[in-house]
Formats: sequence, C-alpha cells, structure tokens
Amino acid sequence: MQRFTTPGGPRTPARAAALLAAAVTVTAFCAADVLARSYPFGPRTRSVNDLGNQYVPFHAHLWDLLHGRADGGLLINWQSGYGTSFLPDLGTYLGSPYALLVAVFPRDRIDLAVYAVTALKTASAAAAMAWLLLTLRPGRWWAAGLLGASYALCGWSVADASYNPMWLDGLIAFPVLCLVGERAIAGRGRLPGVLIVALAWTANFYTAYMATLGAALVLLLRLLLIRPPRRQALAAAGRAALTVTLGVGLAAPLVTVIWFGTRHAHPGRVRQFAPVPVEDVAARLLPATYGFGSPALYVGALALLLALALPFHRAVPARVRAGWTALVLAVALSLQWGPTHLVWHAFATPQGSAYRQAFVLCGLLVLAAWHALSHGPPGPPGPRALGAATALLALITAVAARGELVRPYTWTVLGPAVAGALAGLVLLGRAGRRAGPAALAAVLLLGAQLGETAATSAVATKLRLGHLDDYAPWGPRQERQAAAVARADDWPRYRTDPGREQTVGNDPMLVGGQGAAYYSSLTPDVLSRTLTALGGGWTSRGRSVQSLDNAVTDVVFSVGARVHSPPDPHQKYLPADGTRVTVSRQDVPPLVTVRATAATGSFGPSPYRNQELLLGSRVYTVPRLTVHDDDGRPVPTRRVGTGTAVARPAITAVCPAGTQVQLWAPHFSGTARLAGTGAPAAVFRFEYPRNRAAMEPLGRTPASGRVRVELTPSRPGRVPAGAVGCLDTGRLHTAAARLTATGATRVTVSDGVVRAELPAGSKGVAVVAAPRIAGWRCAAGDGPARPAGRYHGLIAVPLDAGATSLTCTFHPPGLRLGTTVGAASLGALVLLTACTAVRRRRSTAPPTPTSPRERATTAS
Repeated sequence: MQRFTTPGGPRTPARAAALLAAAVTVTAFCAADVLARSYPFGPRTRSVNDLGNQYVPFHAHLWDLLHGRADGGLLINWQSGYGTSFLPDLGTYLGSPYALLVAVFPRDRIDLAVYAVTALKTASAAAAMAWLLLTLRPGRWWAAGLLGASYALCGWSVADASYNPMWLDGLIAFPVLCLVGERAIAGRGRLPGVLIVALAWTANFYTAYMATLGAALVLLLRLLLIRPPRRQALAAAGRAALTVTLGVGLAAPLVTVIWFGTRHAHPGRVRQFAPVPVEDVAARLLPATYGFGSPALYVGALALLLALALPFHRAVPARVRAGWTALVLAVALSLQWGPTHLVWHAFATPQGSAYRQAFVLCGLLVLAAWHALSHGPPGPPGPRALGAATALLALITAVAARGELVRPYTWTVLGPAVAGALAGLVLLGRAGRRAGPAALAAVLLLGAQLGETAATSAVATKLRLGHLDDYAPWGPRQERQAAAVARADDWPRYRTDPGREQTVGNDPMLVGGQGAAYYSSLTPDVLSRTLTALGGGWTSRGRSVQSLDNAVTDVVFSVGARVHSPPDPHQKYLPADGTRVTVSRQDVPPLVTVRATAATGSFGPSPYRNQELLLGSRVYTVPRLTVHDDDGRPVPTRRVGTGTAVARPAITAVCPAGTQVQLWAPHFSGTARLAGTGAPAAVFRFEYPRNRAAMEPLGRTPASGRVRVELTPSRPGRVPAGAVGCLDTGRLHTAAARLTATGATRVTVSDGVVRAELPAGSKGVAVVAAPRIAGWRCAAGDGPARPAGRYHGLIAVPLDAGATSLTCTFHPPGLRLGTTVGAASLGALVLLTACTAVRRRRSTAPPTPTSPRERATTAS
C-alpha cells in the first residue's frame, strides 16, 4: 500500500518552539506564585485539598521507597491503614516518570519536590503542544511556542490540575497522542507510538483515557480534511486503533490493578450530572475567573481571539474552517450533555469537579487558533475576521457578566490582555515579511500573555485557599513528629501510630510509623467499615479514615507506641496548644495472635461492644446517660447545637471509679470536656455527609463514679444513647497479656509476605492484625495456601492440628490478568515489529544478478 505524508515543519523550528513554550510556561507559572505570595515564593501554602492530604504524602512515601526507608514495597504499604495495597495507589498517583524526580530532593523538601515536578509537567505539556502545532502546519515558531504555553497554562491547568499534579500527565498526553495519530496517518513505525500510549496510560490512566478520546477526534478530523483514498484512510485509522490497543495492553498490569482496586474501594458519593449555566461557561473563558464546579476553559486572549476568528478567516480553506469550528463546538456541547459527560468520565460522574475533561477542549481551542494564525494573521489588510472575533468576545463577556464568577479584577486583567493581543495581531498582519515589526509583535504578544496568565493563575491560587481545606508545608511540626516516631519505632514487633492529632490525612506516609490513617480514592471498603464500627472517624465520606486514640484498638492492632502532638495551629478550627510532642507506650500482643474459635456474631451499633468482640474480652461498662440543656433539664431527643435551646449541654452518667471515660459521638461537632478532672477538651468534627467524628478519651472517672461531660457544640448534632463507655484498664491489660501468651513468638514482615512462628499446640484461628483486603492468601504450617478468612474484618487463618507456623502472601487483584494481557500485547508487538522489518528488508533488497549463460538459457 502506498503511504502518504502530512505537512509539517522542520525539526529545528519545532525544537525552538518547544523550548520557548516551556520557558514561557515556567516563567508565568512561577511569576503567578510570586504575585500570590504562595509557596515557595511566599508565606501562603499551596497544599490545598488533595495536594496536601494525598499527593505530597504519596510522593514522600515514594521517596522512602526509592531510598529504602519505607515499611513495605510495591505490593503492600504497611504504613497506612494498618496495611493496604500499594500498587493501585502507585498507578493512580505515582505512575508518572516525573514522580521519580522527588528522589533527588532532600526528604524535608518534599513540598518543593512536588512543586518542581508540577512545573516540569506543565512545561512539558507546553513543549508537546508547540511541537504538535508545527507538525500539523508550518508557521512562525515563536507563535507556536506562545500557543503551546497558552495550552499548558489553560484554566483547567492553573485552577484544577495544579493541585492535582497526577492530572497533568493527561495534559501532556493529549498533544503527544495527537502526534501518535500523525504517525499513523503517515504510516510511520508503530513501535514508538505503542510505547508512548503505554507510557501515557501508565502515568495516569484516568486523564489518558480522556486524552485518547480527544486525540481520536482530532485524528478523524484530520482524515476528513486530508481526504486520502478510502483504503488508505481505513488503514490509517486501523493503525491508530492497533497502536492504542497494544499500548493500553502494555499498561494493563497497572490499569487492571487499579480497576480491581476501585471495585474493592469504599464507595464514594453518587452524583447526578447537572450542567452549569451558560454564563458560568462563558465566564471561565475569561481570565481571572474561578469556580470549582464549572469548566475551566481559559486559554488566554490571544488563543481565544484566534479561535473565534477562524470561521471568518478567508485565507483558511473552507473545509479547515468548518471542520475545526465544528469539532470545537461539538466537544463544547458534549461537556454539557449528560450521556457524553459520562463517556468523557469513563461512565462515572466524578465526586469533585464534573469537568475534568476540559483540558481537551482547551487543546482544541489552541489547535483551532493555530490554524487561524498559520494561514496568515487574521488582521489587516482584511480585518473582517479579527473584527468578528472581537465582537464574539464582547458577546461572551456580556453573557459572562450576568453570572457570579466575574469579579472586579477580571476586568482589570481582561482589558490589557485583549488590547495587547489585538495590537500584536494587527501589527503582525501588517508586518508581512519584515523582521522588525514581526519581532515587535512577538514581544507585545509575549508580554500580554505573560501578564494575563500570571495574573489568572495568581487569582486561582488565592481563591482556592478560601474555597478548599489547606495544609501547611513541611516544617517544625512535622520535624518533631517524625523524630518522635523514629525514636519509638520498632516495626514489626509493634506498630507506632503518628497520632490522632493529624497534620494531613496521610500522616503515616509523611512523618513515618504504621497507623490507621489513610486517604485515597482506593481506600478499601473493609478498612473503612471496620474502623467505623470500632468508633473511628473519617472525612471525605469514609475514604479518609483517621487514627483512633483508643487503648482497646491499640491492643487489637498491636499499636505499642502512640505519638501525641498539639493541635495543628494551621487548622483554624483547632485551638493551638504549645509545641510539645509526647509518646505513650502500651504492652500489646504481637501482630499475629491466636483465638480459640472462629469469629462469631457480627458488629452491632455500639463501638464498645464491637471492640470487645474483636478483643475477645469484656472491658467496658456502657452506662445509661442523660443529656441536659442549659437549665439542667433532660433533653429526650439528645439533640444539641447552635440554633436551639441546648447551646451548652452536658452529659451525665455513672461509671466504675477509676475507669477511663470514652465519648463516642459521631454526629457531634464541637468540644467535650470531663468536668472536675482538669483534662483538656477533646475536639469532635462532624459535618454531614462529609465528616464523621471519632471516639475520644476524656479522662479518668472520679472516686464518686459520677461523670459529667460538658459539651460546646459548634453546629447542630446529636448524642447517641450509648455515647459513654467506661474502660477498665486492668481487664484490658489482662486480655492483652493473654493474647500475648498465646500469640506468635516471632513475626517477620516483608513487602507482601507475613511469616509467624506459633507456640506448639496452637489451636483455633490465627488472626493477623491487618484488614482483610482482597488478595491475601495464607497457609498454616506446610498446608496449601488458601484465600484468607475474616475475623471481624481482619485476616484469619484456621490452624490445623500441629501447625506451628503461618505464611500469608499478598497478590494484588487484577495483577495476574494484567500481566497476561501485557505479555500478550508485548508478544504481538514484537511479532508485528519483526514482520514489518522482514517485509521492508525484502522490499528494499536488490534483485539477484544472473549469469550470461542463465540469461541465454532463459531466452532460448
């Protein structure tokens, strides 16, 4: 089959454009943080929402893995959630090759490392887009560089992806996958394309999926515009489809593990998609606007004016104008329609922003802008196109002004940006082939774009701080926590929990230790439900489970050391109380214990009884309680909080003297203090449906046995009937000693393997103090490995007569399937590459020479 080629510029201008795009992007990216006085150029933290809670701690854990300091490996993360599958998290958050760069930074500069990775990813997206533009059509290299920076610093990038750095791999993937499509059209070698697809899907399959859809639409449009013979068009489409199939197949070992991980994850909120008003969509095309739930479509005044001018630019062929305009409009409409919204998001509405595919539309706007500019500036001598674009921009601005997303500083930025872009385009149109005016136009456009983009990014940085939770970067607090954990750590003899007074949702990964706290999109359902049943608290609707400061659960999970820190002063809802960090210790059983019988019964509504069920002993007294209002009258409904007559209620109960008082009030928000003891107040955080408050220790019961808990609610809430539990610590020590005596004599833990030596004559069930997530298989003694059983949410292994050892191994669900698919894809790729090489060698081999006698014989 005859190959056909597509137009494209030489590589030297493409390299120059890519370097310019990257330089402009990094300059604007850093200048924005200087303007916003944001880290690392000012006192404001940039660790908002999941950046501080997830991505920075995950990169810290990756740093520990790369330096051999982590507890666990690629299969199991023993630091979080009492032992969780790590490979799905690796594929979701750390699959990008850029993440490896954190290894070259000091451990206490992990925030700076993530910042540098974010800037580098954004610059790479700019370079890739600039290269793509000159591949599609030749043109001024510096103009391609400016538009590449427009794409990399689009609204989606600066408002959404800058604090979700894993999404930036999709920003890179879109132009790169479009280049793969160009290779398919030209019939060039398949191997680079397959490897690029595999890398994109490995880096972040979620946004790579969206980028692949966008690149497929660009490929179809290119084939319609080029109009090759039908056979060649079908062959090009087939090559592209095969390239994507093989590339995704190579990424299958991670993709399938993530997919199976989501099946076992705690379910998030189910949302119904609702399109935002048209004025909000229009507003997000303008600079210096911000809205968490609207599509961030800003690409800068230059790119937007050029894209709007394209339908009216007569120098551009009509088919090109119609094709790119139709594609942009179709994708824009698809963002607002429920069925296509689901297609863009892999048929699941996101829990956060519902417009995570907006970067594809931003890319298409930039591609349309390039086609308008590369055919000649849409300015003089025929200003029709530029005038029409200006009129459309004025209409967009008028529509946007009707909404609430346009703020006064939007006009401050918009005016100079549009004026600079128009002046630059007019000057460029009049320049012709003269270098001086063209250079002046380039400087004018560059200056306008830098100022506009830096201001827009700075505004987004400031507004995010008012809309989202934020967390302090690594500092003295984390230094003290990490030092305390390091001094107390003796894993796997016992766990060291970094503490209930967390700094971020993934403290164990950030400061060390082996705690219950864990926050991920893949938090196992069994972990969240088990800790909730035991009185644990959470945020993010159960996906961010928190440490539980409770002596019974510490015995159950072998937490022998617990760090206690003052409340984080960065969190405004917590009272600052000094800087002293202490460590409490407790004699606890080993990681593997032996129970006489298998689990009986099931968890009920009382966390105190659930803890006893898991412990195997009665250690609590759960008294009847009364809630009193401000005047001392009983409140039968036990409802408390602001806006009612029960603004400062109290709980009264009677407990055995000397017992430890625990308060379980999952639907209460405020503080609780045990009267007459001088103990500090405990903080409870409840906010339906996002937060659930954890059980808290309040202090010792006085000799009278009368307990009075004074509440200070911060919002309406409710106190459950069995809220107070009185822990007999003597009974608890007896239960812990019994479990220690019958537990494992030696426990070793590696990445995905737990080995335990048991006392002779052990009978019943061996229980590993780790959540029974999918993938565990265990063998007692020399017996065969079988799927692990459950002991109220923990790993359980029936013991055969005479078994004195236990071995449990973990295999992430989906890894075997993904490895099989990956191997098949690799085999197919090798075979196809070999066949192609042989066919090319045969087609280029010279004909075999014949002797004169052979020619004479043939002639006769």
